[in-house]
Parts: sequence; C-alpha cells; structure tokens
Amino acid sequence: MSKFIKYIWLLLLFGLLLLIRAFEDELFYDPYLKFFQSDYLYLDSPRREVLKLTLSTTLRYVINTLISLVILYVFFKDNSVVKFSVLIYIMFYVILLGLFLYFVLNPKQEDYYLFFNIRRFLIQPILLLLLLPAFYYQRKSA
Repeated sequence: MSKFIKYIWLLLLFGLLLLIRAFEDELFYDPYLKFFQSDYLYLDSPRREVLKLTLSTTLRYVINTLISLVILYVFFKDNSVVKFSVLIYIMFYVILLGLFLYFVLNPKQEDYYLFFNIRRFLIQPILLLLLLPAFYYQRKSA
C-alpha cells in the first residue's frame, strides 16, 4: 500500500472516531454525558437504566475498538500487533466494565471523579492513544 493510500485510510478511520464523538448524544444512551458536563461533584447521580447503559457503553467500546484495531493494522501492517491489542482491549474491557458497573450501582459523590475517568476509558479510544506510541517506540528500539 502506498503512503498516500495509507494516510487516506488513517484519515478516514480517525474521522470515524471523531464522528462517533461528535454524534454521541444521538448514537448512544448515556445519561452521564450531561451529568459530567455540569458541576457533577455537587449533584446526585442521574436516573439511569443500567442494562441499557451497559449495552450502549459496550457497543461504543466495541465500535471504538474495531476502528482502533484497523488503525493499528494500517499503521503497522503487523498481525501480531493486532492480536496483542485484541488481548489488551478484552482485558481492559472486563476490568473497566466491572468497575463501571460498581460505580453505576453504588453512586457516591466522593467516587464521581474516579468513575468519570473509568467511564472515559470505556467510551473514548484512549487505549489507541496509549498503544500507538508504545508499538511505535517498540518498533523503533528493536
């Protein structure tokens, strides 16, 4: 694949991630979007449907993960990078979703900031921002 085509693919894939973020209100059920945009440290947790919230958060995580895996493949052209990343994404999902559900089911104001950050790892492609430079550094130093 030529560099030009590679850059076009990367631009389109990152564009998809941006579109998910731009239309998150319309695409996903998440009462915490508005909650965390406000002065949430002094508010009670919003009303929520736990199953619907969990399924919507999972769907968003899966979509972001699939796009991120394709970005990693286009960038590195290495199946071992993608396979390792799949393991990382699964491991993070299991751990983060467990913590996420704990905070959803047991909302306490003193835990809101920690919950905010755990939720952020689930709904945004932060792992891609960590894995991309890590694999690049590993590739350059090997």
